[in-house]
Amino acid sequence: MRTERRRGGRRGAASGITSPKKGPAALASYAVILVLFLAFLLPFAWLILSSIETGSGLNASPTWHFTLANFKAIMNVATVYQPMLNSLILSAGTAALTVVCSALAAYPLSRFHMRFGRSFLYTILFATGLPITAVMVPVYSLYARFNLVDSEPATVLFMTASSLPFAIWMTKNFMDGVPVSLEEAAWTDGANWLQSLWSVVLPLMAPGIVVVFIFTFVMQWGNFFVPFILLLTPDKQPASVTIYTFFSQYGEVAYGQLAAFSIIYTAPVIALYGVLSKFLGGAFNLTGAVKG
Repeated sequence: MRTERRRGGRRGAASGITSPKKGPAALASYAVILVLFLAFLLPFAWLILSSIETGSGLNASPTWHFTLANFKAIMNVATVYQPMLNSLILSAGTAALTVVCSALAAYPLSRFHMRFGRSFLYTILFATGLPITAVMVPVYSLYARFNLVDSEPATVLFMTASSLPFAIWMTKNFMDGVPVSLEEAAWTDGANWLQSLWSVVLPLMAPGIVVVFIFTFVMQWGNFFVPFILLLTPDKQPASVTIYTFFSQYGEVAYGQLAAFSIIYTAPVIALYGVLSKFLGGAFNLTGAVKG
C-alpha cells in the first residue's frame, strides 16, 4: 500500500497535476466571492455612515462629524419599540407554528409509502412557487367575511400557511436522514409513533429544526405585503410596514433616521442566528444513537 501510494504521488507529480488552490478555477471563485463581498459591504457601509452623521443624504460621504442623534430620534415606542415587538410576535409565532406543523406533516411523507405521496409532494412543490399576491385578494375577502382582518393571531395563521410548503420539503429531507431502525427500537419498548417522533426523531434532527425555524423567521421578519393587507391598526403593524414613516408624502426621506432604523431592524436576526448557531453543526449526531 505504501509503495502504491508513493508511486501514485510520483505519477501525479510527473503528470504536472497542480493543487486545486493554485488553479485558475480557485482564482475565479475567489474573485466571485470578493465581488459578492463588496456588493454586500457597500450598502452596509452606507447604512453605518448615514446613521452616525448629521445631514445624511442619498449620497453618503464621510464628513467625520459623528453623532447619535439619528438613533435618539427614533428610539421611542411608536417608531421602534412597538413595531419591533409586533415583528417579534408575528415572526416567532409563525416560525414556531410552522416547525410544529411541518414536522407532523413531514413524518408520514418520510416514513410511510402512501399511494399519493409523490403527487402530494409535487403539489407542495407547486405551492412553493405560487406568488403570495395571487391569493391575497381571496384571502382578504375570506378574512373580512369572518371578521378576522386586523387580528394578529389570524395573520400568524395565514403567514404559517404560506410558509408551510417549503418548510415541509426541508423537514422531510432532514427527517429522511434519521434511520427508521431507531424508531423500531422505540416501538419495541412500547412507544407509539408520536412518542418516537418526539423522543427519537426530533432530537436527532435538531439542526434541521433550527434551520427551518431560522429560515421561516427571517422570511417573515421581512414580510411586508401580508401584514400591510391584513393589519390595519398602526399599533399592530410590524417594523417592516412602519418603515414607511421615514418617507414623507412630498418625496422627502429622512435618510439618517432610516439608516439607524435599518441597523436596529437587522439586529434581532443576527442575534437569533448567533444564539442558535451552535445547533447548526451540519450532520446529525447519530453515533451515540446507533451504538447499543
